Amino acid sequence: MTAAGSGAAALVDDIRRGLRDAAEPERAPGQQAYMKSAMPFLGVRVPEVRAITSRIAAGRDADTVLAASRRLWDEATHREERYAAMALLRHRALRGELRLVPLVEHMVRTGAWWDITDELAHRLGDLLDTRPHDAVPLVRAWAQDDHLWIRRIAILSQLGRRARVDRDLLAEVIEHNASDFDFFIRKAIGWALRDIARVDPDWVRAFVTDHPLSALSVREATKHL
Repeated sequence: MTAAGSGAAALVDDIRRGLRDAAEPERAPGQQAYMKSAMPFLGVRVPEVRAITSRIAAGRDADTVLAASRRLWDEATHREERYAAMALLRHRALRGELRLVPLVEHMVRTGAWWDITDELAHRLGDLLDTRPHDAVPLVRAWAQDDHLWIRRIAILSQLGRRARVDRDLLAEVIEHNASDFDFFIRKAIGWALRDIARVDPDWVRAFVTDHPLSALSVREATKHL
């Protein structure tokens, strides 16, 4: 086993122990029901999962963290392990790294639910900041993918970018999906527009007026206008 591989195995073991030490089993059934998850929960709140993961992974190198993330995801027996796998991708050593893309895509396609997709959208946002020449074509391609959740992550990829939002990219991504009848796509369109409305309400008003969006998307987009 390589040094990164052995380090990853140790990191995964440490995170699993940390999660189980923090578990509140009485919370687990409610969490599982709320998320409609086939995978059981341990009973750890998401912010605590992130805090545990960040503390244990501090100071680890990028190769080790990336390998541990993939292992935690693929071998997960409880959903918090998947949350921890995603939290590892927030590690400073990996921020804005293109090599995250295959793992992010793997997580979105195999996780196939909103809690997974919405968390990972921030990793695309990091890439749009650090490597726009690579990230913009990726977001464009994902906006037209056959997979619902890949399209959703493309729509949500600019959440929180505020003044840095690429309006042309956002418009293109939404236009590709505006006629989709799926609730999660329509909700994502509204959320993405509502987010940029915080810094550019006039652009959002004009966009909503000029584009045939669903009632749900419009309602979400204009909630604070």
